[in-house]
Amino acid sequence: MTEANEPTITEAERIVPPQLSVVTVAAGNIGELREFYRALGWDEVPGSSDDWTGFLLGGVVLALYPRAALAEETGSGMYGAGFTLAVNVDSPEKVDAAYETALWAGGGAVAEPQERKWGGRSAYFADPEGNRWEIAYNERVAFGQRGEIVAYGETV
Repeated sequence: MTEANEPTITEAERIVPPQLSVVTVAAGNIGELREFYRALGWDEVPGSSDDWTGFLLGGVVLALYPRAALAEETGSGMYGAGFTLAVNVDSPEKVDAAYETALWAGGGAVAEPQERKWGGRSAYFADPEGNRWEIAYNERVAFGQRGEIVAYGETV
């Protein structure tokens, strides 16, 4: 940064790509979480191990990394549950089925499937370490061939 708090990069270089590539969960027990996500029917990415594992979810990787290792890497020991992760599905019925699957796999019930004020249907569950997930159907979401969201909004 310069004295005027301006970055030293050019205007053309000033961009953070508008994409989400990886969501990393700081795992207290990576083995337990790994088994939970496998029980949901998710396949691990190549190179997964007891030290790190990932699941490719429609173009975004869900990574599980030991909490202590992540704290060391980031220089911070503070992790809270100030977030939810979401899986969007293409029908209201799939919300219910996915929620039941999550509970069967060992997830905890947070909020049963229901119609939401925003016009869709969703449910919430927690994985074995309390990370909260939403399963949602939203008619304003369009999916690509791999399940990735390709459009979102009223024009979909």
